[in-house]
Amino acid sequence: MRALRLDAVNKLALAEVPDPVPAPGEVVVAIRAAALNHRDVWIKLGQYAGLKFPCTPGSDGAGIVASVGPGADASWVGREVILYPALDWGANEHAQAASFSILGLPRDGTLAERVAIPAGQLFPKPEHLTWQEAAALPLAGLTAYRALMVRGQLHTGERVLISGVGGGAALFALQFAVAHGAEVWVTSGSEEKIAKAVALGARGGFLYSKPGWAAEAAKVSGPFDVIVDSAGGPGFGDLIDVAAPGGRIVFFGATRGNLPDLALRKVFWRQISLLGSTMGSAADWSAMLCFVALHRIKPVVSAVFPMTHGAAAFELMEQGGQFGKIVLEIAR
Repeated sequence: MRALRLDAVNKLALAEVPDPVPAPGEVVVAIRAAALNHRDVWIKLGQYAGLKFPCTPGSDGAGIVASVGPGADASWVGREVILYPALDWGANEHAQAASFSILGLPRDGTLAERVAIPAGQLFPKPEHLTWQEAAALPLAGLTAYRALMVRGQLHTGERVLISGVGGGAALFALQFAVAHGAEVWVTSGSEEKIAKAVALGARGGFLYSKPGWAAEAAKVSGPFDVIVDSAGGPGFGDLIDVAAPGGRIVFFGATRGNLPDLALRKVFWRQISLLGSTMGSAADWSAMLCFVALHRIKPVVSAVFPMTHGAAAFELMEQGGQFGKIVLEIAR
């Protein structure tokens, strides 16, 4: 079969590799579409923990069950499925176990014509989604749902700020918050992306590159009950400034690095909660799929590439020019 293979840092190529053989309790899924995440780019660039080569990246995928291994339910064969990408979360709903991993490293992922995966990771593909849309949902949708609904404990009518809108998880957080009846605002480095977010239901937005945007936000929108961030870095202090008393700031990334300083007095005096979040449990995943089906939410797909143009898809992700998910068509 064909797969997008990383043989070393920045050495990505379409290659012929052996077909996967399912171990006991596993199935093989013929992937119809897969999607990229920033995690895949960091693996390609050698900026991710636990690197191993060669590897096939990819955490997001949807397809048709082709075969099952010993002990797996044969009734899955021929069914359209979406893959839950969190492996070995464990029994604790509050945090993942030490054995937790994500599909695509160290286990070979979805950027291939076929993937072997434990049968417990299979879920029926949401009926209202195309293959491309279904492939776009898993990692970013799950991350956003847990951050917003589980860690952030969002309530209807609350005011929400989504920072850095345009990436997959931020857009899902926007869509989920709007569907939940929240008043949603966004930040971005692009007026065009803010306008697109407004078209998706945001009330408005602020350019985080503009000096004094936090003061502007305080006047225009008022303080925020829930803030969702994936950047961290020097701008995190602005998020503290725009948080309401008792507000919750949930973060699941640090693309701009650690905080140079933290005004602790602002946090404790206003009783702000700083909440880390990573991926999500099987219960979070099931709840997210139900929420998506109930509200007929469709992932925003920014661009679609054939598998043969995988390098171009990675290049677009590295440039950060997308608004939504970048999807690869693996098979028709």
